[in-house]
Amino acid sequence: MAREDGRVRAELAATGELYDGYAPRMAAVHDAHAAELARVIDAHGWPGRRLVGDDGADAAWLVLQHAIGHPALLRRALPLLARAAALGDVPAAHVAHLDDRIRAFEGRPQRYGTQLDWDAHGVLSPLPLEDPARVDALRAEVGLGPLAAHVESVRATAGRPPADLAARERDARAWARRVGWRAD
Repeated sequence: MAREDGRVRAELAATGELYDGYAPRMAAVHDAHAAELARVIDAHGWPGRRLVGDDGADAAWLVLQHAIGHPALLRRALPLLARAAALGDVPAAHVAHLDDRIRAFEGRPQRYGTQLDWDAHGVLSPLPLEDPARVDALRAEVGLGPLAAHVESVRATAGRPPADLAARERDARAWARRVGWRAD
């Protein structure tokens, strides 16, 4: 699933489709993989290192991170992933990324600063933070480097901002309501 995700992502990036909203082809891949991951979780619990090895555990996390059209799955997986991290079965950073992702989609401030998006000025920036003064300490607790380094790294590989940031924001809010992330 992770290989297919990467292959389709690369194809869509090459044509530019990846950066023009949530590409239907990418959404279809994510939806299919979300359903398969849910079946695995139902049958075996969280697929951590002990069950599927390091590569399998990383792939399961990637599939989960990309299952953005399935809020119930991400919310259901967060405590499972947290338990797996407490047992050393997955990196604690995976929990931080998922927690931030859920919070960002719900419109709440994130804890670890893992989620970035284009701001009103067309600059790729962290989404709102719960406690900006403590973010680097929280990141260190889960094995993540300083936020400034993360932002610099992401900005170095990012393309150009969308041409119409306001339309992109409207579309993202409508999508979040449609799939069940937000009620506003």
